[in-house]
Amino acid sequence: MADLLIELFSEEIPARMQAGACDALKRMVTDGLVERGLTYADAQAFATPRRLALAVHGLTEHSPTTGEERRGPKVGAPEKAIEGFLRSTGLRMEDLETRDDKKGQVYIAHVVTEGRAAAAIVAEVLEHAIRNFPWPKSMRWGAGSLRWVRPLHSILCILSADAGAEVVPLDVDGIVSGDSTRGHRFMAPDEFSVVSFEDYAAKLKRAKVILDPVERADHIWNDASQMAFAAGLELVEDRGLLAEVAGLVEWPVVLMGRIDAQFLGLPPEVLQTSMKEHQKFFSLRDPKTGQITGFVTVANRETLDDGATILAGNQKVLAARLSDAKFFWDNDLRAVSDAGLEGMGAGLSAVTFHNKLGSQADRLARIEALAREIAPLVGADAELAAQAARVAKADLRSEMVGEFPELQGLMGSYYARAAGLPDDVARACLEHYQPLGPSDSVPSSPVSVAVALADKIDTLTGFWAIDEKPTGSKDPYALRRAALGVIRLVLANKQSLNFYESIEDQISKLIFAAHTSLEGMAEIAGVKSGRALLFQWLEKSGRPTASLEEAISFNDLTKFAPLLKPEDLAVIRWVVDASNDLLAFFHDRLKVHLRDQGIRHDVIDACLAMPNNDDLTLLVKRAEALAAFLKTSDGENLLQGFKRANNILTQAEAKDGVEYSFGPDPKLAEDGAEAALFAALDRAEAAITPAMGAEDFATAMAAMAALRAPIDAFFDAVQINADNQILRRNRLNLLHRIRATCLQVADLTRVEG
Repeated sequence: MADLLIELFSEEIPARMQAGACDALKRMVTDGLVERGLTYADAQAFATPRRLALAVHGLTEHSPTTGEERRGPKVGAPEKAIEGFLRSTGLRMEDLETRDDKKGQVYIAHVVTEGRAAAAIVAEVLEHAIRNFPWPKSMRWGAGSLRWVRPLHSILCILSADAGAEVVPLDVDGIVSGDSTRGHRFMAPDEFSVVSFEDYAAKLKRAKVILDPVERADHIWNDASQMAFAAGLELVEDRGLLAEVAGLVEWPVVLMGRIDAQFLGLPPEVLQTSMKEHQKFFSLRDPKTGQITGFVTVANRETLDDGATILAGNQKVLAARLSDAKFFWDNDLRAVSDAGLEGMGAGLSAVTFHNKLGSQADRLARIEALAREIAPLVGADAELAAQAARVAKADLRSEMVGEFPELQGLMGSYYARAAGLPDDVARACLEHYQPLGPSDSVPSSPVSVAVALADKIDTLTGFWAIDEKPTGSKDPYALRRAALGVIRLVLANKQSLNFYESIEDQISKLIFAAHTSLEGMAEIAGVKSGRALLFQWLEKSGRPTASLEEAISFNDLTKFAPLLKPEDLAVIRWVVDASNDLLAFFHDRLKVHLRDQGIRHDVIDACLAMPNNDDLTLLVKRAEALAAFLKTSDGENLLQGFKRANNILTQAEAKDGVEYSFGPDPKLAEDGAEAALFAALDRAEAAITPAMGAEDFATAMAAMAALRAPIDAFFDAVQINADNQILRRNRLNLLHRIRATCLQVADLTRVEG
């Protein structure tokens, strides 16, 4: 066995590319070795700013000799076919064997592939990996054709075994492999040779290079934490920044500085963001006040003055950056003081949200109207919700958010408090964006919930109205995230909302307003309800509407057809189809959400088939209760009894061409088990009906579970298809009663047996 060590030494590799490059180098080399017949025990890849390294342990020193039998063309086949077969095998005609086959004799080739030394295979694999490395961005330099992320200077490639180490010969565009590398650019730039991975790692550390990025990150975090503790401060955790900084240095030297007092009045998030984005500084927080008062920077070298010059230069640059931030902050506060937060957001009318959905101001008007409608449903004050919606995105016009877009919402909450707006409004400015992902917190303040729901529903209905929905893996407007955000908002706050009507109304307004062929739209554009909008438009257009208000839903378009022009009917159908499709999209997102919580897809489908499936909280309660019920023995057995009753009844109805839904007569019960089932159904229905009305699914399913034994006894004792047709009809009607009773809770026909 041998150990393989590879190092690709170059100019600085961007920190964001290093982890991916480690994975790619390990995968390309190890896969290539295995494909060519070598095996290995384990492999580790490492990255510093100037090098990629791979250590492969327990590598076989020779690939095995293999034999393969290949079936060729038939004897007597065209000469070109035989020549092609010989070329593919590398054999001569006299090397072939003939063998009888079903359709005559065929040529058989015995191809022997001789094993190769590991060094030859490694050279082949590594050259292919270097020339085809999947850098996100790469460059060419000099006169060669090689592309690399930055100019590649040297290739270290050695195989170490008991007999010693040997260089794997390799030449890539004039870069010849060897057994030497270099240490830190400034502190140990001289070249040195190595004989194994252990020797390599140890000599690099003596040359002021920590090879392992995890070790560098731990070193930075430990030193920074100790410095902060000694100063009475705490280090603000930022794992993403830690990984990035560890990718910027080969020999981390941690330095701590203080923020000038003139900048301490800035919001902590502004200080933290400015230092992180511009200078890759860690923030230090005073645990007593929560204020950011210091910073940690990481140098890439030791100096005679212990980093004093480096720290002074960094503080000078930081002061300039924070001066800019303070300028933005002061200007924004002045603008809020002069014109209020709504005044700051006045310029949103000139900012396009989407060319088919209007400006940001148009969008805010829709969100305000929708937030006003949702507010009473979630326990929020309608006026506060409307006020919060009007100012929720005003900070998009602030100078601070212009410089740091990631602070949108947060700065709005600061400016709202500075303007003297209620706390609920200020909180909604920040929280209406939440949740931003599956791990993000969900707001619970009623005003925030109302505005967050309105914001996300407007986004979804808007893009559904213009038919720009997610396709496959493409979701440029983050609509899947918006739908999951709506679901989490509703479920976390236990809100019962009927989404379909809101969806339909929002899509109606957008589509009707955009469809210029509909007469009279200018006069009725302010109508609140999409359905009311349709009826008023019909009335203004001189079309009869007397019967339309009577139990006509958008889904029953056949009743509209005689009253409308074909092009107008098409617009209404567009509304219906878009509304139904968006509700189905919510259901798909909910399925994913519930499957992650361990609820089976068939259980979810059984609940989706029930009425009020646009009430997501009700839907989840039903699904959770059904999932728990089906895990019990009563639930499993009752499901089988239901399926048996349903199958017999379905087959009989198909055969007889009638529906057995007439109430069965208990007087016709001949057997005790049959009479007992009548009584059990009476008791179950008496319990299930009020429980369903109270949305108490657990009680309803417990009552349904009590039917298990009577149904089992009934099937054991009674013949359904009796010779007496009166008894047969009565028993089939009894099966219908079983089916109807069970289907009150969920559509059990969709549950897998």
